Amino acid sequence: MEFALEPDIWLVLSVVAFIAGFIDAIAGGGGLLTIPALLTSGLPPHLALGTNKLAATFGSATASFTFYKKQLFKPQIWITALFTTFVGALLGTFAVHYLDPSVLDKGLPMIVLATAVYTLFSKRPNEEEHQPPTNAEGLKTKQTFQGFTLGFYDGFAGPGTGAFWTVSNMAIYKLNILWASGMAKAMNFVSNATSLAAFIYLGHVNWLLGVSMGVCIMAGAFLGAHSAIRFGANFIRPIFISVVIVIAAKLAWEAWL
Repeated sequence: MEFALEPDIWLVLSVVAFIAGFIDAIAGGGGLLTIPALLTSGLPPHLALGTNKLAATFGSATASFTFYKKQLFKPQIWITALFTTFVGALLGTFAVHYLDPSVLDKGLPMIVLATAVYTLFSKRPNEEEHQPPTNAEGLKTKQTFQGFTLGFYDGFAGPGTGAFWTVSNMAIYKLNILWASGMAKAMNFVSNATSLAAFIYLGHVNWLLGVSMGVCIMAGAFLGAHSAIRFGANFIRPIFISVVIVIAAKLAWEAWL
């Protein structure tokens, strides 16, 4: 589905996409910039969501590949999470057509705010410790619950998914924030790509706009991922906390006020 836009709006959307890609590669939450921008430009809601998924898939693919090349994501450890994320995202995307999101809208700010508080006051892991888990007891169960829940959420709603992945990785597997970010980007790519396939099937994608924004997101994600890897937790942590607090404030304003 195509939607005509003025050149100046197209330019603004491209700039927003680059900034969103940079932030998303580091902390997640890039959709908080791109989705409102797409809606403001006049796209219908479902078309905005589908187009955003197309653009976001570029960024999450770039970030996840960068972390993988730097050996900060090991797929063999996370096979269960990869599969359940795929299933959850597929079901979530189709469910958004049938379920009333009002309950989720009311409860989500509380979840995000709890995420911010946990991250702000949690003990900071040593950079040399907290490597990816081995096949410990209960690992598959944890990955199944985490993957399905966050995959479904990304398909159903989406804002802050990358941040939720990062903080839950630190809480469940005791990873430091760099390893947690590497795993988060890979899972975010899986849910983005799966949800995108469903939106394509449903006819809710503006291809030209999505690809052009995707290229800009990809450039921002490349720069953001390399910056995160180079500067480590000291660079990621304050940006991550700031993004999570902004997510909480925005969702609380929309849901309650």
